[in-house]
Amino acid sequence: MVSILSSFESRLMKLENSIIPVHKQTENLQRLQENVEKTLSCLDHVISYYHVASDTEKIIREGPTGRLEEYLGSMAKIQKAVEYFQDNSPDSPELNKVKLLFERGKESLESEFRSLMTRHSKVVSPVLILDLISGDDELEVQEDVALEHLPESVLQDVIRISRWLVEYGRNQDFMNVYYQIRSSQLDRSIKGLKEHFRKSSSSSGVPYSPAIPNKRKDTPTKKPPKRPGTIRKAQNLLKQYSQHGLDGKKGGSNLIPLEGRDDMLDVETDAYIHCVSAFVKLAQSEYQLLADIIPEHHQKKTFDSLIQDALDGLMLEGENIVSAARKAIIRHDFSTVLTVFPILRHLKQTKPEFDQVLQGTAASTKNKLPGLITSMETIGAKALEDFADNIKNDPDKEYNMPKDGTVHELTSNAILFLQQLLDFQETAGAMLASQVLGDTYNIPLDPRETSSSATSYSSEFSKRLLSTYICKVLGNLQLNLLSKSKVYEDPALSAIFLHNNYNYILKSLEKSELIQLVAVTQKTAERSYREHIEQQIQTYQRSWLKVTDYITEKNLPVFQSGVKLRDKERQMIKERFKGFNDGLEELCKIQKAWAIPDTEQRDKIRQAQKNIVKETYRAFLHRFGNVSFTKNPDKYIKYQVEQVGDMIDRLFDTSA
Repeated sequence: MVSILSSFESRLMKLENSIIPVHKQTENLQRLQENVEKTLSCLDHVISYYHVASDTEKIIREGPTGRLEEYLGSMAKIQKAVEYFQDNSPDSPELNKVKLLFERGKESLESEFRSLMTRHSKVVSPVLILDLISGDDELEVQEDVALEHLPESVLQDVIRISRWLVEYGRNQDFMNVYYQIRSSQLDRSIKGLKEHFRKSSSSSGVPYSPAIPNKRKDTPTKKPPKRPGTIRKAQNLLKQYSQHGLDGKKGGSNLIPLEGRDDMLDVETDAYIHCVSAFVKLAQSEYQLLADIIPEHHQKKTFDSLIQDALDGLMLEGENIVSAARKAIIRHDFSTVLTVFPILRHLKQTKPEFDQVLQGTAASTKNKLPGLITSMETIGAKALEDFADNIKNDPDKEYNMPKDGTVHELTSNAILFLQQLLDFQETAGAMLASQVLGDTYNIPLDPRETSSSATSYSSEFSKRLLSTYICKVLGNLQLNLLSKSKVYEDPALSAIFLHNNYNYILKSLEKSELIQLVAVTQKTAERSYREHIEQQIQTYQRSWLKVTDYITEKNLPVFQSGVKLRDKERQMIKERFKGFNDGLEELCKIQKAWAIPDTEQRDKIRQAQKNIVKETYRAFLHRFGNVSFTKNPDKYIKYQVEQVGDMIDRLFDTSA
């Protein structure tokens, strides 16, 4: 067994010694084969870089239009080839080939970006803009109006190109292209809205139609945004007071509504206000679009550049409005200045949205709107002060005085101007407060009434300041009317003139909220005007004394009943009748041409005068009507009592 085992072990050792070299040789052969395969693979990989230029040149030459995915795949191959040759063979001619091809491809992508943005960026239609900014109106069904600046497929292509250019192209020029194209569209959209207002107003008188075309019939339409209509409202108020007898055909106000100009002012005001709102909405939409396309750390700067043209256009137009208002103040055309008020109010209301939209932009961009608001507040405050001074110092006394003693143009203009301030109480109050006019009006500033902003005051303080201003205007108007009334040679006509104007002022105050605003600082204003009116009525009634003095009892001759009158007594009675008749005829002839437009006041004054004269004349006739003082009584007793009343009833009536 030992011999067998030893023999078996010896054989195994021989077998092992013969197999191990074969195994090692096999391993070496396998390793050589793997190395050959790896070498061939590396060669194939390296050789592939030498074929990239020829494989992709056609695709790059034809451009990315319609096949962006394939194009970007080719650009990725070229990018890898460039990196390989730069690392392994920087001096090879192949590196220059793929570099040139890469630059050409990048230029094509930039060109495609520009082409997509140019072809698919459309001006937003005025109708769509108006529908977008009318979202605050009450609707039966609220609809969200979304703007699609670019089709979804185009947007995705633009986003991919943008990201590639940032990551691989190392190029920011496309951002300039982007803001230039979008800036132009934004500016043109706002200008198109303004032109829409002008065309629609001139052709149909309707400023716009906010309904979107092709809507379903059952889709509720939006109410058109309210127009400021500042000048138009003044004209409507004037017509309203005419219908209520405050300002009738007998002289009335000499104010002639300039309808053509006022319509144009309304259109321009409305257009500007809506363009401001449109800018905010469109700018918000532009930022949402930009956030998808432009890298985050470049978004604020690109957006700042994008909105500059449209914003500068709005600010320039706003400054033109300020300039026009300044010129209007010089020529005392304060109705034109009123266009600043609705615009300023809208700018202040829109400012929070403006600030939010401009968040992150340059300080110079953010300060543009506050600068315009300050300019408008300054010119508005100057207009208010100049208007008050103009009311006080209006020199026109002789050539523009109503011959019939009716309401003066200055009065109607002043009241209409003040009534416009009712719609802009906070705006006007802020204008006055911004110029620290509280000192002018002796109104102390309470620290609790002001915020940290120099131009932000409490509504109560603004109301008191505006109330004081209105009282100042009314006081100046009263002083001027007193001065103008002295132009009339007849004190009675002067009294009628003052009566008409005071009555017009009082009724106008009562028919609007002005009386409540005046009462904030002047509690007795209404009573004071009533006293002035009554005082002028009494002054007017004294004009009839030269008629009634002839027939009052204290001036009559004393004689005994049944005793024949002496010649002196008969002559005295004749003179009394003649003086009364002549005075009555003269006054009725003169005063018939005078005017009291207020029917209630006219009837009241007629009735009071009629009662006085009729009663005095009735007593006179009762005493002397049957006395034999003349052979021709009809010559002296020309009128019966009722006839006298009828004559007085025709006073202040040019049609009688």
